[in-house]
Amino acid sequence: MLRTTLALMLATLSLGVMAQDYIIYPAAGQDAEQQKQDKMECQAWATENTGVDPVQLASQPAPASQQTGGERARGALGGAAAGAAIGAIAGDAGDGAAIGAGVGVLRGGAKQRHAAAANQQAQANAQAEKDSQMAMYGRAFKACMEGRQYTLQ
Repeated sequence: MLRTTLALMLATLSLGVMAQDYIIYPAAGQDAEQQKQDKMECQAWATENTGVDPVQLASQPAPASQQTGGERARGALGGAAAGAAIGAIAGDAGDGAAIGAGVGVLRGGAKQRHAAAANQQAQANAQAEKDSQMAMYGRAFKACMEGRQYTLQ
């Protein structure tokens, strides 16, 4: 559930950045057709000079996340087995298994939290990289349009 919510939130943020568009004013009296042509040429120029294609960037999948879930159960089983073995040596395999299972659940939970945090960090890093690339593309596009005597906001 947390992964799905995080992925949806990142996708929404990503689309917001991709959909951001400038308000363009033809400061030298360019007509609509000239503005359309200049915009297409500046988009191509920005892609060529930055290596960033906004369409391709938007379609990149999020980084694959590590599977989480089941760590507590696996920890409980492993801990119970180890606890039973130690308990058998000490004379009470049942108590040893119970203690081992409890410790295993705790270790499994810690592993699960660690994996979830790593997934969130990977998602955040990927989004930050996309944002950085789009900002660079936006600066290049703006420079091109301003060089053709448009005002951009």
